[in-house]
Amino acid sequence: MEPNDNKDKPSEDTKEAKATAEGQESAETVEPKKEEIDYKAKYFYVAAEMDNYRKRMEREKENLLKYGNERVLSDLLDVVDNFERTISMLAPDEDQKVKNIVIGLDMVKKQFCDTLSKHGLNAVEAVGKDFDPNFHEALAQEYAEGKKPNEVIKEFQKGYILNGRLLRPAKVIVASDKQ
Repeated sequence: MEPNDNKDKPSEDTKEAKATAEGQESAETVEPKKEEIDYKAKYFYVAAEMDNYRKRMEREKENLLKYGNERVLSDLLDVVDNFERTISMLAPDEDQKVKNIVIGLDMVKKQFCDTLSKHGLNAVEAVGKDFDPNFHEALAQEYAEGKKPNEVIKEFQKGYILNGRLLRPAKVIVASDKQ
C-alpha cells in the first residue's frame, strides 16, 4: 500500500466523528450522561447523610449537656440522704443548741437541694400517690386503714428525676387491702 491509499479510506476516528455529527450517538457519549446522573444521586445521598449526621450530633450534644453530670449528681444524692438522716435523728432533741444545729443543717440541705434542682434534678413524689413501678421501688406491703390498695404510705429513700429521666427510684412501702 502506498501512503496515498490511506488518505482515501476513512479512519476509525473520522467515522466516529461523522456518526456523532450526523446525530447518531455512540456508546461513549451515552455513558457520561449516565455517570452524571449517578453523580447527582450520590451527591444528594451524601448531602442527606451529612444532614442526618449533623442532626444526630446536635442531639448527642444536647443529651450530653442534659445528662452528662448524671454520675456526679447520683453520687451527691448520698450526701442529701445523709443530711436528711442527720436532721431526722437530731430533730426530736430538746436541747436548744442541738435545735440550732438542726436549723443550720436544714438550711444547708435546702440550699444544696435548690442547687441540684437548678441543674435539673427533682424529687419523685411518693407518699400519698398511687404506686408507679416507673418511679417507685416497693420494699414491702402493709395494711393501712383508710388507705386504698397500692397507695404509697411510707418512703424509705427519696427518688430523683434528672431532666425527665429517672435517676433513682423512690424506695417505698405500699398499702395492702389485706390485714
